[in-house]
Amino acid sequence: MRAGTIILVAGVFGLIAILSSVFIVDEREKALILQFGQIRDVKEEPGLAFKIPFIQEVVRYDDRILSLDTPPIEVTPSDDRRLVVDAFARYRIADVIQFRQAVGVGGLRAAEDRLASILQTQIRAVLGSAGVTSNTILSSDRASLMVRIRDLAQLRAQALGLDVVDVRLKQTNLPEQNLEATFARMRAEREREAADEVARGAEAATRVRAQADRTVVELVSEAKRESEIVRGEADAERNGIFAAAYGADREFFRFYRSLEAYENALQGSNSTMVISPDSEFFEFLKSDGGTGN
Repeated sequence: MRAGTIILVAGVFGLIAILSSVFIVDEREKALILQFGQIRDVKEEPGLAFKIPFIQEVVRYDDRILSLDTPPIEVTPSDDRRLVVDAFARYRIADVIQFRQAVGVGGLRAAEDRLASILQTQIRAVLGSAGVTSNTILSSDRASLMVRIRDLAQLRAQALGLDVVDVRLKQTNLPEQNLEATFARMRAEREREAADEVARGAEAATRVRAQADRTVVELVSEAKRESEIVRGEADAERNGIFAAAYGADREFFRFYRSLEAYENALQGSNSTMVISPDSEFFEFLKSDGGTGN
């Protein structure tokens, strides 16, 4: 009975020892085998791995590309126009041994704190360097600036066993104290541009109006000249007709002219005339006997 118990207990302890010596490495991670805090082995391939139970321990680190958002920082480009920059980085653990030696038991949190400090330093250095203005940061040229920041951060992150894959500037804003002054300057510039446009429009309208007035004067003058020419030609033709009619039948011509005189004299409400009966005006209204009717 006692021997059986001993065998059972030994079997249980043996099973626990076997289970404690086996662990699985996921394809998304790397594992370090530590013995009394010292690195004994590195497991980077996925699958089963073994360690000495109760003496060695396994520390796992993520092998995927990770993201890190940096807190907003204020930079001063070469044109002294301060900006608040918000950036993020993509990184991965390249050398797990060096990573462990650099951050110790602090792990990923300690590494990200140190990487954020590196990124902030390089962002200030690049964006505040000579030749980099606020317009450069806000234009498409910022892509080359982000590459410079990434390369400089990569050099310093190697000491942490990290590989900085990419750095991006998410937002670039003005400090709160500068917003009102900037908006006022932009408003003044837009008002000046609007005033220039209004002045140019008024000048163009004046030119168009003057051209139109000149065209009207020219057209009216031309029309009057042509009308005078037509009127003169008509008068000449009329006088020619009168002259021909007078030459053909003088008595009928005198009669026709008298009728015109009667029509012009007796118009509207003025139908009363005081004139001598012997006047030649009524010559054609007299009877054949010479007495008026």
